[in-house]
Amino acid sequence: MKILESTFFSEVELPIQLNISFKKVFSFFEKYAHLDYHTHPFHKSSLVFIKELEKYPELKDGFSDLKLLEKYYDQINILLEPLFPEALLSNEIKAATVPFSFTSFKFTTRFEDILENAGKDYQLTVRNFEENDMYIIACTFILEYVYDYKVDTKRPFYFDIPDKNLGTMKYYRAAFNGDFSEIYATEKAPKLTEKDFKELLNNFDNINIWREKFPKDSYIFKGFGIINLFDVTAEEMISSIKANLLAGDDNLIYKLQNNLRDFYSLKDLLLGYSIFDKVSSKVCETIVKKSSSLILKNAEEINCDNSYFCSNFIQKVFKDHETFIISDVNNYGLKTNKNPFYQNLYDSGIQSIIIIPIKATNNGDLALLEIASPRAYDLNSVNINKLKDIIPVFEAAVKRTSEERQNVLEATIQENYTSIHKSVKWRFYEAAEKYHLESQTNENAKLDEIVFKDVYPLFGQSDIKGSSEARNTAIQEDLITQLTLAINVFKDACKAEELPIYKELMFRVASFLKDVKDGLNAGDEVNILDFLNREIYPVFNHIKKMNAQLAIKVNVYMNRLDKDLGVVYERRKEYEDSVTLLNDKLASYIDKKQKQVQEMFPHYFERYKTDGVEYNMYIGASITKTRVFNEIYLFNLRLWQLQTTCEMENIAYSLRKKMKNELRVASLILVHSNSMAIKFRMDEKQFDVDGAYNIRYEIIKKRIDKAFIKNTEERLTVPGKIAIVYSQDKDALEYIKYINFLQSKKQLGKLEFLELEVLQGASGLKALRVEVIYQEDFDEKKVITFNDLIKEITN
Repeated sequence: MKILESTFFSEVELPIQLNISFKKVFSFFEKYAHLDYHTHPFHKSSLVFIKELEKYPELKDGFSDLKLLEKYYDQINILLEPLFPEALLSNEIKAATVPFSFTSFKFTTRFEDILENAGKDYQLTVRNFEENDMYIIACTFILEYVYDYKVDTKRPFYFDIPDKNLGTMKYYRAAFNGDFSEIYATEKAPKLTEKDFKELLNNFDNINIWREKFPKDSYIFKGFGIINLFDVTAEEMISSIKANLLAGDDNLIYKLQNNLRDFYSLKDLLLGYSIFDKVSSKVCETIVKKSSSLILKNAEEINCDNSYFCSNFIQKVFKDHETFIISDVNNYGLKTNKNPFYQNLYDSGIQSIIIIPIKATNNGDLALLEIASPRAYDLNSVNINKLKDIIPVFEAAVKRTSEERQNVLEATIQENYTSIHKSVKWRFYEAAEKYHLESQTNENAKLDEIVFKDVYPLFGQSDIKGSSEARNTAIQEDLITQLTLAINVFKDACKAEELPIYKELMFRVASFLKDVKDGLNAGDEVNILDFLNREIYPVFNHIKKMNAQLAIKVNVYMNRLDKDLGVVYERRKEYEDSVTLLNDKLASYIDKKQKQVQEMFPHYFERYKTDGVEYNMYIGASITKTRVFNEIYLFNLRLWQLQTTCEMENIAYSLRKKMKNELRVASLILVHSNSMAIKFRMDEKQFDVDGAYNIRYEIIKKRIDKAFIKNTEERLTVPGKIAIVYSQDKDALEYIKYINFLQSKKQLGKLEFLELEVLQGASGLKALRVEVIYQEDFDEKKVITFNDLIKEITN
């Protein structure tokens, strides 16, 4: 009989004496031999078996000498025949075994074949198990079967068994059946109590305590077990890929290649990847780590045109993002007139290949996962289906490695620039890539300046009017509340204990209250809070101890204070909540609209939250690398800005019902006719206009919302109207056309033509100011569409 012993556990110390016994199998034969079972098909054969097997009492009583397994080979085979039916021998991976030692005997045919393919030197060894683990697991079995204490420490056993024929590793999970075994306590076994059980539960990792409660050989195991192995290579590969992905070291591709070799049972399977740069339409290797791309061979990059790949490859991989399979490279060469792609594969010794495109980054780049074999038809349209369960995990691994290229460039951008709007990010990547390539050979390499020339600026804001006054009013009301509560405490304190100091403190608090009601000055809040902390709160602590009623009064005061700030923060919170609600709604709306209008023509956009929302936009040929600019896109963006401003006015107006403080916004658009250059300021990490002449534009932006109408005391920006500031009459004519369009849609009303007072550093400014017609039931989903805007521009 074939006997396989585990090299590790054969000498392991255990609390159990192991005896191989087939007593429970005998009981089945005895049952079938019983008269009540005389019609059972096993009845007659059981009578014969029992008569024969009773000649070998050791098989029933038990033995520990493994040599007896060979001595009673035939008899044991008869006993275990029902457990190993011939019909399942070539399918199941099963063996009889001695628990806690992994000594196995009586194998199915398939199990024997697996062990034979593993090689003569292979020893059946459990993965990731130590001596102490097995001792404690044996103890938990004793707790359950002898003392009826349920302890769930079940963990699966795994065996890694090599296949020498294929040159790969197979992974199996073991399931153990202990129905044919029993455990008895000997005289050496201490009697365990509930207290002992709880102590063990709290000290799982303390092997000394387990050895104390369960001394060596203090219990007897009688019987045997059945171990079933299940091929979990696919599941192990998914798990291993996840683990390798998390590790993410320099050997990631090599490790993943080994995973796939085991998965496909191909010892010389090859793995590589490359990146398809959508912007440049080229396949290139990452500059972070060489990935040994199979389709690039030794080239750094290749152009993705019909001169290298066939048209079918370009369509399926780069356009449709579908998997491309070549089962026979030679046949592919005949169909493509031996194009460069075929020649590359042939020279690399590749005869079948699978190329799987995976979206690698948000910019549209693709990572190309390349799996190849030196034999034709090893990889084909049928066995690619094996990848269905593993590809989702593998996608994450490929994305991680392909995005390392992006991460290095992104790190350079973030360190030297700032968070960049996606419309201009391509230019920063160009500069970063150039810098990294140059820095490999030149230690004095410098980053390029980022400048966009001939762009048209658009500026707009929706400013909360009267925000400073509203904030000061909220502070004033909170201080009045806080001081009034303090006076109420002292009033009750004077009734309970007539101390002159209470009246003196109450007088000083009342003086502060009067000053606050008369008007809030700079520094008043700080002085009042300092006074309360220094002189009032120590007295409050004394008052709380006088009687329960005064303690309640003090607690009422303290409970009205903000826990973090230590002040009454009720009206200010209402004000700040209103500002936050308004800001968030306006910012969210213009961000959403921006995503839509970017589809019209890419342009730079930056937004800021203040007391309201303001934003800059720049549009021009230099902003985009792939589109041809026409002034029609500028006109469309201007109309879109006016339309969006009108919609934001409606959003702000409709929010009044949801705000504790009724806040209004005043909207402003600044028109600038001439193109300009913008430059990224490295020190400020933001774009700014470039050139002395263009500085005037920035000055106007900063001061225009404070402008007055000429010869009046009236501010230009007021709630309910949109102000459009310009300096050239042609701009006014353009915007009048847009206003007429929105007036026809009942969104804008009366139009004013205004001249502005001279601003410091800017003169000759004029403005259109148009009334907003608010819609009582404004619906963001029912606004003017892109098509409406485009029709208006082209008419």
